[in-house]
Amino acid sequence: MSATLKVYDLKANEVGSIKLSDAVFAVPYNEPLIHQVVVAYLANQRQGTKRTLNRGEVRGRAAKPWRQKHTGRARQGSRRSNLWIKGGMAFALRPRDFSQKVNKTAKRNAFVSALSAKLEQKEIVVVENFDLKSNKTKEMVEVLDAFKINKSVLIVLDEANKNVMLSSRNIQNAEVVNYDLLNTYQVVSTNKLIFTKEAIKKLEEAYTDGNK
Repeated sequence: MSATLKVYDLKANEVGSIKLSDAVFAVPYNEPLIHQVVVAYLANQRQGTKRTLNRGEVRGRAAKPWRQKHTGRARQGSRRSNLWIKGGMAFALRPRDFSQKVNKTAKRNAFVSALSAKLEQKEIVVVENFDLKSNKTKEMVEVLDAFKINKSVLIVLDEANKNVMLSSRNIQNAEVVNYDLLNTYQVVSTNKLIFTKEAIKKLEEAYTDGNK
């Protein structure tokens, strides 16, 4: 039997209900798969920016600094050698690609598994809409207080909303995202998810039609 969630207004008053799709919100919990997808996501955020110059890239003449024998000094082939001050570095560091590939089906299965776990843990709230009168932080604080949310929260919208974005940007641990940009890492790393009713519907359409 499909799960049903209550729908609230922004003052936490119940105004209706919504029936959830089993294809998105009733999927068995797959911790190893979720872990794999989250690790890959975090790895793909890394930038391999370390880089040093080798002996072929440093400035300076490549000519032999003095003759090979009878100078009383050690043999040298170039001032660019790593043995010299300002010479090139031996085994010079190069930018590294940390990216990991995860196939589309694995990403999809991990995502719906994470959402199903959030529903089971009663960490999903659905609101009729998120129409704020202004972009003041005070308005968003009042909404979160109404739902007794004092930990990290992710607000999932069906379309971009300037007032919601601006009113939440000064609130610690509050984030706003459109439903089509929501990912597994955001789901598992947030305590509470607040969906608009329309965002839930669009998310279910995307994942039941096989578009994701």
